[in-house]
Amino acid sequence: MVGRRCIGIDVHREFAQVAVWEDGQVRHAGQVAITGEAIRVFADSLGPEDEVAIEATCNTHAIVRAIAPRVARVVVSNPMKTRAIAEARVKTDKVDAAILAQLLAADYLPAVWVADEATQALRRQVARRARIVRQRTRLKNQVQAILHRNLIARCPFSDLFGIKGRCWLSNQYLPADEELAVDALLRQLDFHAQELRIIDAALGRIALEREEVLRLMTIPGVDATVALSLVAAVGDFRRFRRPEQLVSYLGLNPRVKQSGGKVATHGKITKQGRANARGMLVEAAFTAAKIPGPLRAFFERIRARRGTQIAIVATARKLVCLCWTMIDRGEDYAFARQSLTDKKRRALELRAGMPSRRGRKGAAANYSLKEVRRRELELAEHAERAYRQQVSAWQAHRPAGKPGVAAANGTRLKRPSAGQAARQASVPEPALRSGVDHAQQPA
Repeated sequence: MVGRRCIGIDVHREFAQVAVWEDGQVRHAGQVAITGEAIRVFADSLGPEDEVAIEATCNTHAIVRAIAPRVARVVVSNPMKTRAIAEARVKTDKVDAAILAQLLAADYLPAVWVADEATQALRRQVARRARIVRQRTRLKNQVQAILHRNLIARCPFSDLFGIKGRCWLSNQYLPADEELAVDALLRQLDFHAQELRIIDAALGRIALEREEVLRLMTIPGVDATVALSLVAAVGDFRRFRRPEQLVSYLGLNPRVKQSGGKVATHGKITKQGRANARGMLVEAAFTAAKIPGPLRAFFERIRARRGTQIAIVATARKLVCLCWTMIDRGEDYAFARQSLTDKKRRALELRAGMPSRRGRKGAAANYSLKEVRRRELELAEHAERAYRQQVSAWQAHRPAGKPGVAAANGTRLKRPSAGQAARQASVPEPALRSGVDHAQQPA
């Protein structure tokens, strides 16, 4: 392409190093200050046929917004997967920018998906809520530590920081400095509780407007917080062609090592992607494993073979596949409990600040009726039994010795491990045949 330029940008806090690939040659174009005006001036110097590569950093999206309308393409590179940079022996700003430009020119740059403005805003709000929750947990742990080092027994109430718990706490004897510390921690806890209510109200209003969030809430164990975290992390579900790709994106797939004729070994999950969404899915899996339904049957089947921890992660992985299928088909969960779904939606409406309707019964009131809950639990238990029967029938008729099964599930291959027989078994079939039928070759 005539006039094509590939530009690599290595971004730092104060400046960005720029390298330009053109006609097979790379030249360094100096530095650009990381300010709004300097970035706009740099964007004006680019042409409509230029292509830009930039590493993913905390300020990448702001730079991309300024550059993208002026150039043909902007590629955001994953620095952890750009091995030419991550494993370079000589690593400087100029070298990194030149490598980005060369990889972009060769179309060999591992790019990341750039979310739209709405998804980025949702990600920031979800991350802010997660930070507030973590801070509240730290404050509560500090209060518990003060009680522990002063030999005070556990609070007899379920919530130490509720009304009864705080009344009990105020009657406990503590040294003067420790009492001041507890009062300060409680004031901070109240402040973060108010901030949490504000961010929950904002996220609740967003959730009520997102069809995919309301659809995911029909799954037992998935509330608005879990659904919002997943939607914020994924963005557009349809950019994944298969549910396994979404599982890999969230880091819930196990590491696999296999070479030659050796048996594939499976390790721990990769933990790639957003940790907040992955943690929320694991928490949802804990809840789903306690509720009657096919998910509980799946959890118990895995737990019987692999233990509780692996079964919980496997259930979280099953939840991801289920969410992808529901969004792809535009369907709610097939075994949803309607009264429970209505209750979760009404709780979301109240959290979003919608007015209370005291004295007027809505759809959520059905969850308070024992007969309604009993019928829904019976249907869920029936679905669970049907799943168990389906799995038992599948296991009874599972083909033995099917090629590829051992590598897929990590079982040991039934073949000699040493001697001439093992060496003969490990010789692969010829990939290319020179016009001679393999069946007619002499033994």
